[in-house]
Amino acid sequence: MASKRSRGRNVHFYNALDPDHALGGLVLSPLNPSVTQKLFLFMLGILVRASHPYTVTLRGTDVVLTPSDELLKPGHYDLRSKSPRGCISFPIAQYLDAADVKPGSISITDEKCVLGHHSRIKASRTDKFRNQVRERDARKCVVTGIVNTDAEVGSWDGFEVAHVFPISHKKLFVDLGFSELITNRESEKDSGINSCQNGLLMRSCIHQQFDGFDFSINPDDSYKIVTFRTDPFKVGGRILDPICRAPNDEQRVRDELLRWHFRQAVLINVRGDGEPGLRNGRLARH
Repeated sequence: MASKRSRGRNVHFYNALDPDHALGGLVLSPLNPSVTQKLFLFMLGILVRASHPYTVTLRGTDVVLTPSDELLKPGHYDLRSKSPRGCISFPIAQYLDAADVKPGSISITDEKCVLGHHSRIKASRTDKFRNQVRERDARKCVVTGIVNTDAEVGSWDGFEVAHVFPISHKKLFVDLGFSELITNRESEKDSGINSCQNGLLMRSCIHQQFDGFDFSINPDDSYKIVTFRTDPFKVGGRILDPICRAPNDEQRVRDELLRWHFRQAVLINVRGDGEPGLRNGRLARH
């Protein structure tokens, strides 16, 4: 049974030598301006293992995609090997050993990913974490821009503080070295996963989609919000509010954590048929 993440896809990409078997794909919503040719090529750079540089063309045309801000069109895209030199194109070179890739091959990485999580667990966060993020983000959802006008009377109904790196994977957070990036840890024993540098204030419905990797934020593309589903809340193409990422604010959210979340979102949503998602706050199995 197909993953729910592959349902409704109108973009598919292939090894040109095997045009009947898609390597992956994504959903382009007509109202979603978040996926450009440049972004699509960046996603392929995360996913594709290739022994040579390759070109990407929309099937039925001879036009080679370039890293432009032109919106990606729905369709079938073919990846064609370009060079006999046996090199790996950036950015996957930093994650792969050239010896692992057979000459002339184009395939998809088997890099492990963290499946959808849901961080609305009362014991998972501290009051300090929650309060610091609320204060830094000036009572607003940093994705939609909606302000909590009831905050003055102590009501936060409909607003929640989300972890960028999931609280359920604290050990992985430490193992990947993210603890060392957190500058406001309370002690050496504090992992930093509950630092405001790993948090964002969001509307509750937006929080659940963020936890499920239905959308993410690309810090390497002006903090653009990229959706991987049909975008019911119309957040695709918006820019993460600057208030949570002011360069001179020590409490700002860390780019490295946003970058990790975005990479996970690509692996989960675009590779193959996609990974299981969340249903009612739990991991959905297919």
